[in-house]
Amino acid sequence: MRIVIAGSSGLIGTALQKSLRSDGHEAISLVRREAHGPDESAWDPQNGEIDTEVLANADAVVNLAGASIGDKRLTDSYAKVVLTSRLSSTGTLVRGLRDAEFSGVLIQGSAMGYYGGRGEEQLNERSGPGNSLLARIVTQWEAAAQPAEEAGIRTVYCRTGLVLAGHGGFAARLLPLVRRGLLGRLGSGKAWHSWITLDDEVRAMRFLMDSDHDGPANLIAPIAVRDREFIRVMSEAAGKKPGFPVPAWALRTAIGPAAEDLLLSQFARPGVLNRRGFSWHHPEITTAAEWVMHEAGLR
Repeated sequence: MRIVIAGSSGLIGTALQKSLRSDGHEAISLVRREAHGPDESAWDPQNGEIDTEVLANADAVVNLAGASIGDKRLTDSYAKVVLTSRLSSTGTLVRGLRDAEFSGVLIQGSAMGYYGGRGEEQLNERSGPGNSLLARIVTQWEAAAQPAEEAGIRTVYCRTGLVLAGHGGFAARLLPLVRRGLLGRLGSGKAWHSWITLDDEVRAMRFLMDSDHDGPANLIAPIAVRDREFIRVMSEAAGKKPGFPVPAWALRTAIGPAAEDLLLSQFARPGVLNRRGFSWHHPEITTAAEWVMHEAGLR
């Protein structure tokens, strides 16, 4: 297969690209500079420039492009940067796909932030959007890809949960505290986390790429976990006991804007993946925590 990836330098994009190439697929990265070699193609989403020939010859296009949500505080001004980067990237990509008469699948990045914080409500792909700032951003991000659907392109919206990895993402931000036995429950400890390991995230994206599914899909593990259980299992996997409870304000100070997603409660199910028979490597938090520690070199 020939797969074009926008946003290939991020945590998920890097892992996806590596996985595809290791299996003999051709993975082409869209880069915002001069292309170096046949595995790159230059594009300029701010000015709407993209090579439609590269898209026309692809079997699948993956869109993960956009300013990082977890690296800076989601102030009103930075929220505009996050939203604008996603709208310009997605708009340029979708217009290019339509102009190229693309006949493959668009794997569109999205996030569980679409649902906002919903407490004890059980969420699935048919649940409506939330009202938080992040929910509004994700809703508009998905809407920017809808013209691809209208053009007859199979489009999959990958609503990704908290991605656990040993070298990036939310788990990696918590590891310094976990290793020192300093991390107890976050906030009240009652919030539900819908999560997925980086390994299963990549596998799920590839699974959906090869399926005939279109529309939203929750890319999360089948078993959500409450915050206090999440911290306990992560601590034990690191050979530590959970530390003291961390109030919300202290968590924001310690790990920055990534804290907001950790404080939201999302009790969700991966309905599409379940119905289609996807098999997780890490379906529950104990095996996931052990894998994270192994990837981080702590086991």
